[in-house]
Amino acid sequence: MERTFVLIKPDGVQRGLSGEIIKRLEQRGLKLIACKFLSVSQELAEKHYAAHVGKPFYAGLIKYISSAPVMAMIWEGPEAIAAVRQTMGATDPVKADPGSIRHDYGILISRNLTHASDSVESASFEINLWFTPEEIFPWDRCSDPWLLGKN
Repeated sequence: MERTFVLIKPDGVQRGLSGEIIKRLEQRGLKLIACKFLSVSQELAEKHYAAHVGKPFYAGLIKYISSAPVMAMIWEGPEAIAAVRQTMGATDPVKADPGSIRHDYGILISRNLTHASDSVESASFEINLWFTPEEIFPWDRCSDPWLLGKN
């Protein structure tokens, strides 16, 4: 099973959308195997967004992500990375497909509710950055045979 990292950003938490986001991912057939609610330190924010160092929006991004609590999660399932990204929608809510989380609830590209890993490599990096192995809890769901069974 593939794993991916999802972060409900401060705007998603402040707007009370955490439950809706989790619900949509569960309804998609993905399984939540780790979750924590936390304030993001400057150090963690800088490590997470290291790829954006030097870009004009970097300082604002660091300030924003550490401005209020976030919910960090690991989701598991077949093609979890693609499934999560499709469920979230395009980064810019205006360009997101109808029915996606960002289309339905997003307002601005700078307040787009969530972050989701975009590759196996970024998922591995982000999972290891945000979680220890002891915080990850793989489990068997009674509906797994119905979701994942082979014909």
